[in-house]
Amino acid sequence: MTNAVIVDAVRTPGGRRNGKLKDWHPADLAAHALKALEERNGLDPAIVDDVVMGCVMQVGEQALNIGRNAVLAAGWPETVPATTVDRQCGSSQQALHFAAQGVISGAYDVAVAAGVEVMTRTPMGASIVKDMGLPFPQSMMDRYNSFLPPQGIGAEMIAEEFGLTRDDLDAFGAESQQRAARATAEGRFEREIIPTPYTIDGTTEMMTADEGIREGTTIETLAALKPAFKEDGMITAGNSSQISDGASAVLVMSEEKAAELGLTPRARFHSFAVAGTDPVTMLKGPIPVTEKILAKSGLSIDDIDLFEVNEAFAPVVLAWAKTYGGDDVDKLLARTNVNGGAIALGHPLGCSGTKLMSTLLNELERTGGRYGLQTMCEGGGLANATIIERI
Repeated sequence: MTNAVIVDAVRTPGGRRNGKLKDWHPADLAAHALKALEERNGLDPAIVDDVVMGCVMQVGEQALNIGRNAVLAAGWPETVPATTVDRQCGSSQQALHFAAQGVISGAYDVAVAAGVEVMTRTPMGASIVKDMGLPFPQSMMDRYNSFLPPQGIGAEMIAEEFGLTRDDLDAFGAESQQRAARATAEGRFEREIIPTPYTIDGTTEMMTADEGIREGTTIETLAALKPAFKEDGMITAGNSSQISDGASAVLVMSEEKAAELGLTPRARFHSFAVAGTDPVTMLKGPIPVTEKILAKSGLSIDDIDLFEVNEAFAPVVLAWAKTYGGDDVDKLLARTNVNGGAIALGHPLGCSGTKLMSTLLNELERTGGRYGLQTMCEGGGLANATIIERI
């Protein structure tokens, strides 16, 4: 069977809502990531068999197959096809699966998986147009007793189910910020972040670091924040992912094609899984999908050197860790999101899957680890999981 390998992975810095990336058209920002893959690897884009791009709010500037629009905006040949996929927060992780699986099947020799979301310009919920009806049919509402709450309420329910306290959530949020600040100071993101221009007061400058990191964050500072979804709730802006802007891309090809082109693979795809869970709590998918991918891979939780579990909300990661951490949850968390996560670095929806993969790949290389597992919860009660093996 053909091995699918990662040759390179890049991402823009994460931009705050209304921050430095706010003036970028999403297709241009995605094109910026595509061009970085081309330039860094001496890639002739004409050989790319397909570009698979994740994007969640496919409306307005992100409508009409933004993957194709990004290919054309990048100046790539018109012969390069592209498509756009939506598996909610895991959209570009699913794009990565499709690209790698295409290579493994022999359908592709070279593919790019990418993702983009400029949430400043195309906000969350923009694709729901009230006078055109709601996405949930009555049959679905009846199935769940007309109770399909927003994700924040689902996160509150998970925190209660797993016995998590406000202090637990705030401690996790503060740790995410501290890890991200340390990683930035140590230059851990330098290989994955592509400098991205922005204009301020008529002057163009280069953005080279994530904008959402808040140095000096402590449990005490987060404890002062008010609950965001329930008056007596535990979920706040400080223990939730940040609304942000960004794009990312991963160059995938067969091992044979990489050798032919003189490119050095950095990791191979080991295993894939996708799972569904209830759409009410919605965010527990990383738990069953981790069990599923470990069974498929033949690996145990102890075989995995590093984990990236998307920090949509702190309870998502903590519930997952309590499930798989056994008697030493802290030991598992020490290998999880070691450079911080979406609470500090942002969660630009459709971008996040390939964004996390760029971080996982670089950290495996930095630490000498062999296996990395990435998973994330997704709207509607879904989750993807991917295991890569560093080469």
